Amino acid sequence: MAASFRWILQLHKDVPKAARFYSEGLGFSTNVCTLRWAELQSGLLLLALLHSPNPNLYHLATSDQVVQIHKGYSSLLSFTVTDINTTVTKLMALGAELDDPIKYEIHGKVMNDSFNI
Repeated sequence: MAASFRWILQLHKDVPKAARFYSEGLGFSTNVCTLRWAELQSGLLLLALLHSPNPNLYHLATSDQVVQIHKGYSSLLSFTVTDINTTVTKLMALGAELDDPIKYEIHGKVMNDSFNI
């Protein structure tokens, strides 16, 4: 039997703010939102948000120690939008920062942004 995909998990300092970013900025519907956990949906995709005091730091636990490993961003997500300029403006108003300018690739416009909550 093949594994079935359940959800994508992201770590955030402020879960309600991150949930607002995805719901108001990208049109996700909010199934659950608390201070520590949120579940948002876009079609069949379920995005889970979990509170972490430092979302850029992952914890690896062994039987006798906990090791912290710095990883940078907690995940990489890709979205297709109808109007990239309007969407970028809306996301920046919600706290996103462009890492690079919008690129005009052969397959369409592409942008890299960061949203650290």
